[in-house]
Amino acid sequence: MQDPKSGLKGTEQKLSVTTIPHVITGEDIIAWLLNKMKVTQEEAQACGTMLVAYGYVYPLQNHRKLLMCNDGSLYRFQTWVAEDCDYAIYLEHYNHLNQWLNHQWDFIVMQATEQYKAGKERQKPDRVVLDCQERAYWIVNRPPRGTHSAVDYGVDRLMDQNTEEKISFDQYRRMNIFYQQAIMRSKVKSSVSLGALVKYVSSYRNHDPFLTPCLPSNPWITDSDTFWTLNTRRVDVPTKMRVERWSFSFFELLSDQRGRDDFKSFLKKEFSGENLAFWEAAEEMKWGAASSMSTKAAAIFKTFLAPGAPRWINIDGRTMGLTVKGLEHPHRYVLDGAQTHVFLLMKKDTFFRYLKSPVYKEMQKKAMNPDLHNFSESQLQQNARSRSLGVHPIVLWTQDEEERAKAAIAATPVDVKAMMSKIDRKK
Repeated sequence: MQDPKSGLKGTEQKLSVTTIPHVITGEDIIAWLLNKMKVTQEEAQACGTMLVAYGYVYPLQNHRKLLMCNDGSLYRFQTWVAEDCDYAIYLEHYNHLNQWLNHQWDFIVMQATEQYKAGKERQKPDRVVLDCQERAYWIVNRPPRGTHSAVDYGVDRLMDQNTEEKISFDQYRRMNIFYQQAIMRSKVKSSVSLGALVKYVSSYRNHDPFLTPCLPSNPWITDSDTFWTLNTRRVDVPTKMRVERWSFSFFELLSDQRGRDDFKSFLKKEFSGENLAFWEAAEEMKWGAASSMSTKAAAIFKTFLAPGAPRWINIDGRTMGLTVKGLEHPHRYVLDGAQTHVFLLMKKDTFFRYLKSPVYKEMQKKAMNPDLHNFSESQLQQNARSRSLGVHPIVLWTQDEEERAKAAIAATPVDVKAMMSKIDRKK
């Protein structure tokens, strides 16, 4: 921004009756950011606000709020660097300083006297510039109480210059409840927490590509996509590392689409797949399109929650009542309570039975352990030349939608009465 050719050009501007040199306006800074960074108006203003908040640019008018205004407000580039003694002199807490810095007090008084003499000898534009520069520097590096800072609050809190933060009675009440609960919260021994951390690290060590090399090879280094091919979402035979990861936690199992399919086959043999089907339906409603939310809510109620539903789930009465009542005006998170209840049921019971089942043990036997690739320099060059584009995310999303639709059709309960009536008509 300070480049003499492509940067911002500073000009002389009048501040009250004083002419200030090398001044830039807020709208010039925003226009430069829009032109150079190719961003939106809001992003350019947020970036400008961060430049002021971090002290690269300082305002010449409003010192209390470090904001970038998209108007004719005046700014200059910050070039001043100070030390703690300068800050102490700036605050003018001489009595406290005399006790705190007694061994440096003579030096501080002498420096303050010299600054005062030098300030009287300066011209008025230089005094105005130095005063604004000093104020902006200390507000950024030593912000006084009540000063809004983008470092602490973020850009969004600083965009409106005319609003002042006021804490309501309800906010104080919520803070009081939070601190009471924090005091009453049970503490965990450091030995227990460290033991859990060691257990986590030892479990995931072989699955961390920074600590253990990828098998058969790292595709980012060798330009071979074998690793990605073996670990696609719905591969027929997964790798041993992938199957081992399913046993770490129930969340890991559900996060992997291939592991979830294997878990479904186990539940199908036990005739208890309604819990997982409900969990998937709740996830689809939570992350799906808002236009189809009412339709999905009605389908979930008829399939899982209504009295006599074909795939009725067994949850406690209170959760069931709150969920059914919430479905009258559905939103994305209306099923969170029932979904959490079902998740914990599967985690505490079904998940451990799955790990001991023949289904999981058979998958462990079938899982493949690929050999490590040892590419020569010529083979690496050939891989780089024959590198192809990956599958587009939209194609993967379309495939998932088709498979999900097929699974929904296959999971639809059969109407026995209708089937019997068709058989009777044929006879």
